[in-house]
Amino acid sequence: MEENNQHRGGFEQADVNAWAVGKFAIALVVVCLVSLGLLFGLFRYFLSMEGGKAETAIKVPPAPQLETNPPLDLKAMRAAEDQILTSYGWVDQQKGVVRVPIDRAIDLLAQRGLPSRPQGEVQAAASGVSVPTESGLGPKMLPPGGPLAEGMK
Repeated sequence: MEENNQHRGGFEQADVNAWAVGKFAIALVVVCLVSLGLLFGLFRYFLSMEGGKAETAIKVPPAPQLETNPPLDLKAMRAAEDQILTSYGWVDQQKGVVRVPIDRAIDLLAQRGLPSRPQGEVQAAASGVSVPTESGLGPKMLPPGGPLAEGMK
């Protein structure tokens, strides 16, 4: 029994076979190089089927394209919006519609007030509409229980 305990120590009794590990490493390198060569050849074959070189194979996709520099695009968009909001310009010159800066538009609105309807005017389309009360939806509402509730009383 003492003999078995000596042989079952917590470490390997023999060294690793360096030649077997070396052969595996050499075979792995060879397989990787062969695979790389095959992939390169396949790429060349596909490229020749397309009839072009690698530089001409890269094409720009059709619009709309992804943003290449989002912060710069956002800055340009905000600058364009600010230019519209802070300058005078024609919206429709034939109809005489102009654009004024937003600060000036706020000042004009404060001077003139908001447009509103005259107080006494009743609209014809709203004459047949019932106004909801606090307890219900007006006289056009069905009684509680639905249309069959009246016949059951």
